[in-house]
Amino acid sequence: MARIDQTPFEIDILDLSHDGRGVARRAEGQANPGKAVFVSGALPGERVLAQQTGRQRSFDEARTLQVLRPSADRVEPRCPHFGTCGGCALQHLEESRQIHAKQRVLLENLERIGHVAPEAVLPPLTDAAWGYRRKGRFSVRRVEKKDKTLVGFREQDPRFVADLSVCHTVIPQIGFKVDALAALVDGLQARREIPQIEFIAGDDTVALVFRHLQPLAEGDRAALLAFAQAHGFAIFLQPGGIDSVHPLWPQDPKLAFRLPQWDVELQFRPLDFIQVNAGLNQKMIVRALELLDAQPDERVLDLFCGLGNFTLPLARGVREVVGVEGDAGLVLRARDNARHNGIANAEFHAADLAKDLGGHTWMRAGFDRLLLDPPRSGADAALKQLPLKGLKRIVYVSCHPGSLARDAGYLVNERGWKLRAAGVMDMFPHTAHVESIAMFEPRKD
Repeated sequence: MARIDQTPFEIDILDLSHDGRGVARRAEGQANPGKAVFVSGALPGERVLAQQTGRQRSFDEARTLQVLRPSADRVEPRCPHFGTCGGCALQHLEESRQIHAKQRVLLENLERIGHVAPEAVLPPLTDAAWGYRRKGRFSVRRVEKKDKTLVGFREQDPRFVADLSVCHTVIPQIGFKVDALAALVDGLQARREIPQIEFIAGDDTVALVFRHLQPLAEGDRAALLAFAQAHGFAIFLQPGGIDSVHPLWPQDPKLAFRLPQWDVELQFRPLDFIQVNAGLNQKMIVRALELLDAQPDERVLDLFCGLGNFTLPLARGVREVVGVEGDAGLVLRARDNARHNGIANAEFHAADLAKDLGGHTWMRAGFDRLLLDPPRSGADAALKQLPLKGLKRIVYVSCHPGSLARDAGYLVNERGWKLRAAGVMDMFPHTAHVESIAMFEPRKD
């Protein structure tokens, strides 16, 4: 492979990519004129001094060395690690402009991939932009050359772990104790045998899950216990797979969060999926239920229902709701949550929604409305099997605009639905992650 020319060059930034990098094109007089260049740390309208870091057939990659002509939307990043840590991509872009950039990504995906456009663009949903992240995973790596153990997110180059001292997007109970976590692990005999630490927070309890590849010595267990008691964490250990997770201290910690508007409390386990942004999650549920507009005498189907984040609030206002989820453990917890909240009109089923669903009895039941919140891969397999005739509305919550656009194109262009409204929700401020929601109604002509 030929060496990359690392000679600094000036370039004008034309646009912002889906992953938060500036988009430019090589100028006349430069090598490969017209070739696209993705420049990290650059914003539209800027002229920057850049250095090439990678080369592909159809585009180059570069990093910003100096901003020669700044955008009016540029701000000083709050985090000292921004630009190295891969956890954020947009801290240099003014907060109110970030969500508009994400809205543009959604609308462009709908047009380019799905060949559809919403009749109405919903106002963006936002909440706290800092200290919001209540679930995540830190990588851990002992670096002998530095005589130091690193705890943090991956760098922009994912081969490396960022040497973090603080994280401003993670909830403060965790984000301001990254140094303490690193010092804790560095003092353990097992410091080379701990590849990751997961964190998750309920309303009253913050839990840390230590993955360890070898059994822990009694001294290490004592150090973890002392750390937990000193900082108010619940500590779980994971010596093997997901089923091996067990509490170190306290013996029976309660992990739960409340949705007060619906008088619902959702209990969960430390590796369960929950929405990372508590405030935005509540606003998202409000919007989803408003768009769905389910009536008291109706039956609703909730696909990819997880712990019942949408299902149980829905159940407070309809005759019956059926939740379907591929993770059998989450289904059991969803049923427990229904009982815990005294909700008798919600039932839950386990099913792989990417496979043949013909043998499931819930598929043959009639529903009035459909809500779905699939993973990044989307819901095309399920949508192609569902009996959509008779449904009055579909509300689709998405964590990936590309798969939403594909599925919207299928519903509109092949199944005769209309895309009435779509919009974005800032579940992950300062990142390039785009959370969105869309509402469909059957075409009446």
